[in-house]
Amino acid sequence: MRNFLLLLVLFITSSSSAQRMLSLEEAIATALKQNYAIQLSKNDSAVAALDYSFRNAAFLPRVNGNLGTNWTNNNQKQKFADGTERKLNDIRSNNYSAAVQLNWVLFDGLKMFATRDKAQEFIKLGGLGIKNQVINTIAAVITNYYAIVRQKQQLKAIQEQLSLSRERVKLAQYKLDIGVGAKPDVLQSKVDLNAQNALQLNLETQTAQLKEQLNQVMNVEANTSYEVSDTIPINMRVALADIQQNIEKNNPLLLIAEKNIDIARFTLKERKAERFPILSLNSSYNYSRNNNKATVNPFQPLYSRNFGRNIGFTVSIPVLNNLNTKRLIKQAEIDIQYQQLVYDNQKSIVSLSIINAYKDYELQKRALALEEENILLAKENVDIVFQVYKLNSTTLIQLKEAQKSLQDAYTRLIDARYNTKLAETELLRLKGDLVK
Repeated sequence: MRNFLLLLVLFITSSSSAQRMLSLEEAIATALKQNYAIQLSKNDSAVAALDYSFRNAAFLPRVNGNLGTNWTNNNQKQKFADGTERKLNDIRSNNYSAAVQLNWVLFDGLKMFATRDKAQEFIKLGGLGIKNQVINTIAAVITNYYAIVRQKQQLKAIQEQLSLSRERVKLAQYKLDIGVGAKPDVLQSKVDLNAQNALQLNLETQTAQLKEQLNQVMNVEANTSYEVSDTIPINMRVALADIQQNIEKNNPLLLIAEKNIDIARFTLKERKAERFPILSLNSSYNYSRNNNKATVNPFQPLYSRNFGRNIGFTVSIPVLNNLNTKRLIKQAEIDIQYQQLVYDNQKSIVSLSIINAYKDYELQKRALALEEENILLAKENVDIVFQVYKLNSTTLIQLKEAQKSLQDAYTRLIDARYNTKLAETELLRLKGDLVK
């Protein structure tokens, strides 16, 4: 009964302390929902969307209402040609006025249409910015996630080496005890065991640091505990032709550069429109009332009121404005050329990055195949040397070298897997294929 209760306590303790498994898909979903960089990109896009929602405001008239009042207190003196003089002090009057004015631009060289279409392009640019940030965030999550998996595999390899090193210590001590071993072999075995223990501690610290980096990308609380997968799946059939196909239509940076060219062209249309006359419709409804307590001039009314409406057209013809319009047109044309150069440069960078990433991908695949074969050889070699060492037919140095070769083989194999995954992720990122 006591043994049963002990097993039950151990089971409950282990179950409560077990960390939840975090899948790559869950990590990506969390980052897409909470990542700060994506939220900032969405905020920038929201500003463009707000501007676009008012895109038709450029076609609407401007209506202003004016209210005013004025009080005066004057002293007046008048002298006429016949010698008559009139003088009156403390003449008080008040005036009230109100008006509603409308100004409606009917034609401005089609500038309002260019402004509206330009706002639409900014919406598309904001969407491309979000997509680019989403792709980069997913790539960052994949990189961080599998970096943790790599450290987990390295820890597993170190634990295997620790098990072997403990056997070395026991065997060296046993040989010493029966008189066929040497004290330096025991000491060296213990030194190697401690070195591997230190390496394990270092790997555990690095794993914890990588988890904090992933927590930051996902924007979750620090010290959030979880476990990750122990394998790194790799697509071994990524083809260069598939990555390069329609790269201009898929790579977000190229699409952003292309959209900036479109925006620059609409800016040029706006500047050219400033050469044309502006035809405006003007209309207003006016009201005014004036009260005078007294007047010196008998023809001046004591009370007057005016109200009514008027309508008319205004044509503003640009003749000369210090050549400012010409300068702005030249600047817009230069900006189009500049944006085209940015696009061509970005296309060249993307093409080079794809070629280099694919070469790295092919190199890592070959290295992975080589190291998968090499790890089998290293394991077999350690087994043979260890068995021979048990028979006291080889030296500790040979066993240590065999064990070191196995440890190095594990490291190269795990790094080859991780680097192949990084190259695959970079290729998909450049193609823009991390987001469908």
